Amino acid sequence: MKKLPLHWKIIIGLTLGLIYGVIGASAGWGAFTTDWIAPFGIIFMRLLKLIAVPLVLASLITGVASLSDLKKLSRIGGKTISIYIATTAISVSIGLVIVNGLNPGDKVPEQMKIKLQQTYEQDATSRTGSAQAVKDRGPLQAIVDMVPSNFFDSASSNRNMLQVVFVAIFLGIGLIQVPKEKAKPVLDFFEGFNDIIIKLVDIIMLMAPYGVFALIAQTINKVAGDDLSQVMELLGALGYYMLAVILGLILHMLGTYTAVLKLFSKMPLKTFYKGIAPAQLLAFSTSSSGATLPVTMECCEENLGVSEEVSSFVLPLGATINMDGTALYQAVAAVFIAQTLGMELNLGAQLTIILTAVLASIGTAAVPGAGIIMLVIILEAVGVPSAGIALILGVDRILDMIRTTVNVTGDASVAIAVASTENQLVIPKQS
Repeated sequence: MKKLPLHWKIIIGLTLGLIYGVIGASAGWGAFTTDWIAPFGIIFMRLLKLIAVPLVLASLITGVASLSDLKKLSRIGGKTISIYIATTAISVSIGLVIVNGLNPGDKVPEQMKIKLQQTYEQDATSRTGSAQAVKDRGPLQAIVDMVPSNFFDSASSNRNMLQVVFVAIFLGIGLIQVPKEKAKPVLDFFEGFNDIIIKLVDIIMLMAPYGVFALIAQTINKVAGDDLSQVMELLGALGYYMLAVILGLILHMLGTYTAVLKLFSKMPLKTFYKGIAPAQLLAFSTSSSGATLPVTMECCEENLGVSEEVSSFVLPLGATINMDGTALYQAVAAVFIAQTLGMELNLGAQLTIILTAVLASIGTAAVPGAGIIMLVIILEAVGVPSAGIALILGVDRILDMIRTTVNVTGDASVAIAVASTENQLVIPKQS
């Protein structure tokens, strides 16, 4: 009997989680779900996060060292960062066009606006405080924050992934500079360490269907509580806003990434989406491109034919700085909040949103909900009251799942583009 592919197992887990979540909310099983179902999702997420830092460190060090010279590193790095920034700018522009066309903020009833603000006021205040600390930093603080004073302190939290990336690239450059006979023992260690991490990924993914089931069930439980009607009321009030975000994300994924694949490679779209499906489904259920990184790398290397040299450099970097879906959502959310509050944003303000969203996406942590904090900074930049995020917090988790899927898809498409231009892409034969 043919073994069921991983992506189908994840789809089954996701579907059953949705069904259980709806039934659980209707039957009042909230406490049971939190006590007996959710822990399996938490364990799965923790296992993925556990290997995220070791994977980024080992893969980037070996990836940079394998480039053999700094010219090759700067060439691949230049291509990668240029495409990442370009696609992010395009995603924000798509979001602004759609939100200005649909005007979702004009369609929220006044009574619902008040209710949403009251319900999420405390959460909005805490996010505003976190964002204020980020906003108060100097203009070059983001660059300063990339350079850690203590690597072990950086490695203790996935939120410091940009610092881990810096250290890994720095060590990789050091390995290139020393004689090969001296670099070999260190490189052999990290290559062996990287192989071990990949095997651990395979073991962790055995739990994926069960972890996805638990994560989806708990997500519905959190949003609905024991009253499913709350979800329907919330979705009805914010339906146009969600439509604007989802439509923008779909257009960006199908339009921009298709253009990237067609311009830089000969990868068939069917092959691409079939190969990246397990990573997309995992990204959807975990809402974390950082936690999904091990699976994204495995999909790109084994299913899509990207060389390890390219994937080990492009993908960890992408999981850290490439947040197209997050940037698009932030643009739509900022304009939506302004519309809801009766404020008009002129062309200058919207250009500010594009610039701020692109820069903010680079520093956004690859963890669930981090985009909300960066959204506050964008709102402040264009003069919209940051407390307005209370209007959208109720549906943020749902949209977070979708935009993370787009982020991961973008990372994979850029990896294929870079690999193709470096003649390091072997396109799988279509079955």
